[in-house]
Amino acid sequence: MKTVNTLILFLLVFLFVPAVVSAQKAERKNLRDGNKLYTKEKFTESEIAYRKSLEVNPRSIEGTYNLGNALYKQQKFPEAAEQYQLLAGQTEYLLADQKNVPRLAEVFHNLGNIGMQNKEYDKSVEAYKMSLRLNPKDDETRYNLALAQKLLQDQQNQEQDGQDDQNEENKDNQDNKEDQQNQDQQQQQQPEDKKEDKTQEQPQQNEQMSQDNAQQILDAFLQDEKDTQEKVKKAQMQQQERRKTEKEW
Repeated sequence: MKTVNTLILFLLVFLFVPAVVSAQKAERKNLRDGNKLYTKEKFTESEIAYRKSLEVNPRSIEGTYNLGNALYKQQKFPEAAEQYQLLAGQTEYLLADQKNVPRLAEVFHNLGNIGMQNKEYDKSVEAYKMSLRLNPKDDETRYNLALAQKLLQDQQNQEQDGQDDQNEENKDNQDNKEDQQNQDQQQQQQPEDKKEDKTQEQPQQNEQMSQDNAQQILDAFLQDEKDTQEKVKKAQMQQQERRKTEKEW
């Protein structure tokens, strides 16, 4: 029984090892081809070669890093960032091998640059800081970090100013709304006030009119009485004249 199991194991190893060796050869070949094309600045062709290498070994650190660089050179920033993030997520594991330190520093540097392209300055600042921790002597990264910090501060100031302006605008709108409501309320109350004033003024007008009419009536009455008295007096005088005349006759 042991002989049979040993034979099966031997056959599996015999079949598996050549396949692994063949895959490794294919991976290395595609990587070499990609590197040659990348050196010649044929970034699209190098991208294709690196993708082929990753089809053979999706966990290849070198293939992932090189593909990210080829995409970055073509300004395919979202795709490049995706590859870089795969490596950034394995930082602790990769740092176990010192040869990965410069590679990771470059990964974070490029992530910082991609953040700058997208105006995501907060992400750029963090990426550049990480890159400098891995490579403190990189003056380019140090300069980019200072620039990202300045742009981030300006962005935050603009956002704060915009928020302040929005708050001020909202306050003005609220004040205008309250003013309009007060005006509307005053306009609604104004007819009642005027009506009230007219009601208060009406008796005075009626009283004034009554006094005038009474005076006119009185004057008319006095004039009529005066005329009547004059007529009576004139009639009396005429009667006296007739009596006098009759006596003389």
